[in-house]
Amino acid sequence: MSFASPGWLVLGGLVVAALIAGAVAVARRRAAALAAAGVQTGRRSGLLGFWLSIAGIAVLAIAVAGPAASVPVSRAAGTVILAMDVSNSMGAADVAPSRLDAAKKAAHAFIDAQPGSVDLGVVAFENGALTTDRPSADHSAAAAAIDRLRLSGGTSLADAIITSLSAITGRTVRLSPDGTAPGLGYWGSATIVLFSDGQDQGDTSRTEAAATVAENAGVHIETVGVGTAAGTTVDVDGYQLFTALDQDTLTAIAQATGGSYHPASDADELDDIASTIDLRLTTHNEDLPLAGAFTAFAIGLLALGAILTVLRTGRVV
Repeated sequence: MSFASPGWLVLGGLVVAALIAGAVAVARRRAAALAAAGVQTGRRSGLLGFWLSIAGIAVLAIAVAGPAASVPVSRAAGTVILAMDVSNSMGAADVAPSRLDAAKKAAHAFIDAQPGSVDLGVVAFENGALTTDRPSADHSAAAAAIDRLRLSGGTSLADAIITSLSAITGRTVRLSPDGTAPGLGYWGSATIVLFSDGQDQGDTSRTEAAATVAENAGVHIETVGVGTAAGTTVDVDGYQLFTALDQDTLTAIAQATGGSYHPASDADELDDIASTIDLRLTTHNEDLPLAGAFTAFAIGLLALGAILTVLRTGRVV
């Protein structure tokens, strides 16, 4: 048990001690005076009301101090990493005003739909990947990280997955030469939502291995395709490069981990991603205020003490 204002508890204890000391002194003087007058005194059963009143004051002092009990509370919680493709191909304007801007808009809509029990993080990826916002309950921080994203480099979907797993587990995850990541553990409450046009310029086998690592860790990857199958050209360092949405690659990654592919233009499908997150039950301690219960008990003791005193002596004190 903890107390919000322990000073009141100390003060209440001193008041109760003073009342007891005063009552004992008065009782002794009264007994001595009666003995000197030759009056025999018996047991004072009427003192029960007095002691009940003292107990009521003591309990009231505890109530004023703001007692609270720490109790374990279970809640549903999960982790979602928004992996955002910031490669140069995401600057294509086949989705107005650009693929990256469309991805940002879809990501913001997804963030707004998440309950407070979901921790959100952001990973930006191109040839490599960087965690720009670690998973936390502060959804506004994730939204701000999305707003800061800028175009750069090529695309490595493998790096996107591996860095997202690092953000989920809180430690650096690396693919071993045989395409595994030993000791990763099981993270069934975590989901990666990957926004990309699917134009993977990395090693395809490495991407497949990264998806398998995610699957073995229980992490679903929900892929969100941004762009059009017809494609368009994009200017990169003075060169015109053709780029188109690779829906097949994104679908394969999602299906390999038990996730699904979603077109960014389909708002309803994007909102449905939230329902696929397997939230786990976690336990944390919360303070349960007890002042009301102690106050009610104190009032009961004081009332009972007053009643017994009135019945015995005809007066409250």
